Amino acid sequence: DNKNKAKMKILYTLSVGLIAWSLYSDLNAAVKPNVLLIVCDDLNDYVETLGGHPQVRTPNIKKLIDTGVSFTQAHCNIPICNPSRASFATGIYPHTSQQFGFEDWDKNEILKNSRTMMAHFAANGYHTLGTGKIMHNRDRQEWNEYGHPSDYGPFLFDGKDKIPHIGVPRPFRDDFGIIDGTFGPLEKVSHKKSPDTGKPYSWLTGGWKKQRELKYESENDRDPTGDELNAQWAVKRLKELASKKSDKPFFMGVGFVRPHTPLIVPQKYFDRFPLKSIELPVIKENDDEDTFKKTVTSTEDDRSGDRGTKMYDSLVAAYKGDRELALKKFIQAYLASVASVDDLIGNLLNALETTGLHKNTIIVFTSDHGWGMGEKDYLYKNSLWQESTRVPFVLRAPGVSKAGGSCDRPVSLIDLSPTLLDLCDLPTNTMKNDKGRPLDGFSIKPLLTNPAEGKWAGPDEALTALYKWARYYDPAKQNYSLRSNNWRYVRYENGKEELYHTAKDKHEWRNLALDSKYSDTLKKYRTKLLSIIPESIP
Repeated sequence: DNKNKAKMKILYTLSVGLIAWSLYSDLNAAVKPNVLLIVCDDLNDYVETLGGHPQVRTPNIKKLIDTGVSFTQAHCNIPICNPSRASFATGIYPHTSQQFGFEDWDKNEILKNSRTMMAHFAANGYHTLGTGKIMHNRDRQEWNEYGHPSDYGPFLFDGKDKIPHIGVPRPFRDDFGIIDGTFGPLEKVSHKKSPDTGKPYSWLTGGWKKQRELKYESENDRDPTGDELNAQWAVKRLKELASKKSDKPFFMGVGFVRPHTPLIVPQKYFDRFPLKSIELPVIKENDDEDTFKKTVTSTEDDRSGDRGTKMYDSLVAAYKGDRELALKKFIQAYLASVASVDDLIGNLLNALETTGLHKNTIIVFTSDHGWGMGEKDYLYKNSLWQESTRVPFVLRAPGVSKAGGSCDRPVSLIDLSPTLLDLCDLPTNTMKNDKGRPLDGFSIKPLLTNPAEGKWAGPDEALTALYKWARYYDPAKQNYSLRSNNWRYVRYENGKEELYHTAKDKHEWRNLALDSKYSDTLKKYRTKLLSIIPESIP
């Protein structure tokens, strides 16, 4: 009897243990990871480890890179704000949706019938909360909870009108105004009077329709900028979410406007990059001569139809033809703006670590597109060259991503949504009805685990389209590029082509499409691109 009792006791203990383990396993399987998505605006490869500029100072972004996987050849799918964000938020290519321009993305027939990633997360049990610029507009409706709207300020105010920074000379300030035509430090200006109005200068900040005064007396006596408000809101909410210990996971999006123009950030960031020390990017003289973007945006005799070319010409003219000084001034402001955002990203990362949320929170850091800094006599986004299409793309997924991993396989922002759905084990059907479209991208989860040799189902090339204003966008009649490991192929709407052997020509200096020796390679990529783009939709 005693032996039987002992056996029963052992069996009972084992049974209880198995039941407890089963419940524990089920509970852990049900715990979904949180997501923190950080998006900068107009940020190119001026980030530590990406090699865009030797003087960049982004220690917090580098810390994230050191603990996650950095995709060093990640590209946007269209290098301009509205359609890029509409594309990566829905996981649908511009040529699928025909959203190539600045029309309201949520009125597009395909996109309004397909969920954004945040709406899809909300529909599948997540609490979604966002602040700042994630979509180009009409953000609030996509989140359960929304913080601050997009804020492009600060803007200088002369008592009557918003004006460019007083340190920016003509014609650049006149040609491009209070957004693209202004850069300089956020500093005390109330002691100066405008020669035009006779009133003291002040600062305003806000969105396109509504602004408020931004107090600035000193670095220790001032109002926070729009980006700083977004970081503060996000840090506060992260701490609150951690303290409540809700069973519901969260998806948080934080959108920073800098380094989008106007490049105005506190003086302390400019002080980190003394003007005399600024190094220029490596630029080949007359590098635009064998390129063809201008053939679809300008006339043969007038370069001003192309915004990037006009911005470059105007900036150089503003400094009386001194190209070196002109670019140093602009690059200094850009580096300062990037450094300001890096500090704010550091605040977010610190909040995750101090609350313990970092243990179960996926972090994504990226940008909607890049920005050219004078290469090919071009100062802007919206080109099909490396400077505009390449973006930082860093992903850290606890228990999945390899710390300090680097992947040079071409991927694109179209892969962001399917990757997050895969990591969080959510349904991949984001269509609201049959008028929507399935995801165009592929999950890069295998490349997080094994950045060098992971088996990825995605394409060998990153596809990027080019925005050119039109009343109607026929996808077969747009401009596109393909970026593979070793090549970039560009095809414009008029049939003109560019081909760069990027493995040997990383600056894309020599257009091999003009060399008959590369006709087979040219034909290969032309055939590949045309097989992807749909036939004409009248």
